[in-house]
Amino acid sequence: MTGDIVGLLVSLVLVAFGGDQFIIAIARLARALKLRPTVVGVFLGGFGTSIVELIVAALAAARHSPELAVGSLVGSVAANVCLALTIAALITPLRVGSATVQREAPLSVASVALFAVLAIGGLSLAKGVVMAVALLPVLGLLLFSVRQRGPDPLADEVVEFIDKPARGPRPEVVRAIGSLVVMLGGADLMVNCAEALAGRLGMTQGFAGLTLVGIGTSAPLIASSVQGARRGEHELVVGNVLGGNLFIALGGGALVGLLSNGRTGGTGVLALSVMFGAVVLSWLAMAKGHVVSRWEALLLVVAYVAFLPFINS
Repeated sequence: MTGDIVGLLVSLVLVAFGGDQFIIAIARLARALKLRPTVVGVFLGGFGTSIVELIVAALAAARHSPELAVGSLVGSVAANVCLALTIAALITPLRVGSATVQREAPLSVASVALFAVLAIGGLSLAKGVVMAVALLPVLGLLLFSVRQRGPDPLADEVVEFIDKPARGPRPEVVRAIGSLVVMLGGADLMVNCAEALAGRLGMTQGFAGLTLVGIGTSAPLIASSVQGARRGEHELVVGNVLGGNLFIALGGGALVGLLSNGRTGGTGVLALSVMFGAVVLSWLAMAKGHVVSRWEALLLVVAYVAFLPFINS
């Protein structure tokens, strides 16, 4: 068991490091190709914070562990809200006023709602196709809104966060490929160790995905949210959570459905309800006065911890 725990910790370091380097490479490559900062900001705010979850879930599904894959997606969405967002709000109340956040919030909640409904009973090929198709107009709406509204403070914060003079595309392509290899190696180790620990501890694979993998893959976002809260980058923290959950729900759900080879294992309705309830409550908190307060954050954390022991099914 000790070896599995050490392996899980090592895998977390690998996927976190690989994910960080991958996003830096993509961001700088986009700058070198002279893509608009607003477009870069919107997509990196979502895709960048979910790349680790997508790779881990896709690998688990491809390795015939659909319960672990779906559980990891559900656990990541819940942890993004109940840990990353709330810990940041406990440090300092999060002000929500960006046009990007106002656009992303309903799209993010709707994406998680669709994923929750389709994940009941597991994700099949057909459900994966539905989510892949649904992701396209969502991305189109985000791009259209950005182009219509012009500069947005959230996009500016994302670009500033990773900004550095471009050295040309070739070094960043090498960095992106190398970091992707590191992430794949870390994800493979994580899935192996999580499956082994689930068996040793008497967990279902779904519960292992919800906890060990879901919280683990959210760890980089939790760390960056704490850093963002301390810097006063409220828009960045909230936007990353909303965008990350959108990509995890639709992109991750689509990948799991498409790669599960007809296997439809999933997670329990209670876990899906907790995930969706947390997302809706966080949205309501943002809408009420455009601030996520400390007491609202504490309520979400307490509810999350209280429900965890009851969803090992």
